[in-house]
Amino acid sequence: MRLSKYFMPILRHDPKEAEIVSHRLMLRTGMIRQESAGIYSWLPLGHRVLRKIEQIVREEQDRAGAIEVLMPTIQSADLWRKSGRYDDYGKEMLRITDRHDRDMLYGPTNEEMITDIFKSGVQSYKDLPRNLYHIQWKFRDEVRPRFGIMRGREFLMKDAYSFDMSAQAGRHSYNKMFLAYLRTFQRMGLTAIPMRADTGPIGGDLSHEFLVLANTGESAVFFDRSYLEKNWNQENIDQDDVDGLQSAIDGFTSHYAATDEIHDPAEFEKLNDDQRVEGRGIEVGHIFFFGTKYSTPLECLVQGPDGKAVPVHSGSYGIGVSRLVAGIIEASHDDDGIIWPQAVAPFDVGLINLKAGDADTDAACEKIYAELSNAGLDVLYDDTDNRAGGKFATMDMVGLPWQVIAGPRGLKEGQVEVKNRQTGERKSVGLEEAINQLTSL
Repeated sequence: MRLSKYFMPILRHDPKEAEIVSHRLMLRTGMIRQESAGIYSWLPLGHRVLRKIEQIVREEQDRAGAIEVLMPTIQSADLWRKSGRYDDYGKEMLRITDRHDRDMLYGPTNEEMITDIFKSGVQSYKDLPRNLYHIQWKFRDEVRPRFGIMRGREFLMKDAYSFDMSAQAGRHSYNKMFLAYLRTFQRMGLTAIPMRADTGPIGGDLSHEFLVLANTGESAVFFDRSYLEKNWNQENIDQDDVDGLQSAIDGFTSHYAATDEIHDPAEFEKLNDDQRVEGRGIEVGHIFFFGTKYSTPLECLVQGPDGKAVPVHSGSYGIGVSRLVAGIIEASHDDDGIIWPQAVAPFDVGLINLKAGDADTDAACEKIYAELSNAGLDVLYDDTDNRAGGKFATMDMVGLPWQVIAGPRGLKEGQVEVKNRQTGERKSVGLEEAINQLTSL
């Protein structure tokens, strides 16, 4: 993409309303635009990141055996009255009435609807287990939306729902999602610490939240360093081995991990000094197992092997897809701007033409742009006639993993600079070497 033809409205100064790093940088780089309190438009740069994160989430849900559906944003109040949550949910739920005076709501979550959908399509135990998920916009009317998309009112969420014949089978579905979450966040360049959590209005008695470490996190966290040492994408775990998967998760979660709400200083002090880690975390995922909480009132029954109809056991599993964009920025930035992990970066390479209009520089940049693009890399090519200092500052702020810098002086020696945004390392290399290095990523 040529910057001269792209829509990326850069702000020169920090917005006054931005209280945290991710909000400031998302506004300054033109990723989002506020439309009203807690509601944002996603501009091209931000939308690219959002879709990359969404795709990683989708791939790991599919890998775990979940099946994608798409439910509407607007739901009937009738189902929520049957479950008993319509009045219990509170003012966070946006309640509306259609032209026929029917009570409706903008869905904050989908336990009722997916249970009703499943009820209409499955009758026998032979059709279980199943896990259905979708990636859809949600609305929760926060009393004080703040921190940009970190605590907005409208947000993109992946929510999955498992259905099993028994509590034991439901726990296995829960464990499969637990593993899928660890793999999902690790693919994004994040270490997410799972911590036992309160079930809140979702219900049930088993729940974990996944927190990404960041200095600006909303929760203080205390945990064993062992949580930072595992690569779940390289672990050879058979997710269909019930006992093996349970054993792997039990071993992992046996280490100390707690938010400040349930922190036990005495237990934490039992760890060796070099194993104790304190920090702050941002919640990016939450999973629940609530058994028959919704299937019983909504009469979601299946016929068991003995011919008797019994309520299914269910769990729900949420990932804040849009919140992850801010979470990644909070966890990965420096004084100059964002540092995107390769897997979620809006572009792979930023190409800087230091003297647009110079025949040799233009020709070299066109060659680099064409060959990297043909190799399948996404390239943001700054072909504008802006000053070099401004180009460097903008590219660092946008935070693409790699930069290629081409100017008349270096090209006289057949050289361009390649910069690694994460480390800040810059090397002068030959034109072909730069192309080969980046296409081999």
